[in-house]
Amino acid sequence: MTTPVIGVLALQGDVREHLIALAAADAVARPVRRPEELAEIDALVIPGGESTTISKLAVLFGVMEPLRERLRAGMPVYGTCAGLIMLADKILDPRSGQETFGGIDMIVRRNAFGRQNESFEAAVALKGVDGDPVEGVFIRAPWVESVGAEVEVLAEHDGHIVAVRQGNALATSFHPELTGDHRVHALFVDMVRDNA
Repeated sequence: MTTPVIGVLALQGDVREHLIALAAADAVARPVRRPEELAEIDALVIPGGESTTISKLAVLFGVMEPLRERLRAGMPVYGTCAGLIMLADKILDPRSGQETFGGIDMIVRRNAFGRQNESFEAAVALKGVDGDPVEGVFIRAPWVESVGAEVEVLAEHDGHIVAVRQGNALATSFHPELTGDHRVHALFVDMVRDNA
């Protein structure tokens, strides 16, 4: 199979780190800001950042609806932290006017693990990733309150769901792109290859 072309939504957040992690996992990685760039990729990563800002900028840059259409059509997607929030069908405590792309039948709570100064790292045993647990970097991280019947829970931390998969959609509360361990990105690249 040809090397998958995976975009990183480059509206806000830790875009560069995802581009590096995807390249290390044998994908062609490129930033995506506009609908025409969205049309040229096989899959998309939605990075961490600030979910309200990502929501507003997605509307401003005209990618909100085209992205929702691609997700409904089955394009593989991986969201980290704010990206997990953006993939939720429902947010418990949305900011005024905040929208999501949707795609995973889950309810999420923003900043559930606390504020910036309460950020932490923890070993997370993630289904689908062989070997040692992955190092999860939790920065103002959300957690998943509940999931629908089609959603597979891949990991929990302190009794809270922190990684899920539904079909071609993968999401984690934490940031694997900040650790130098590219196994979660490799898992996603394998999902993209399987989808092709």
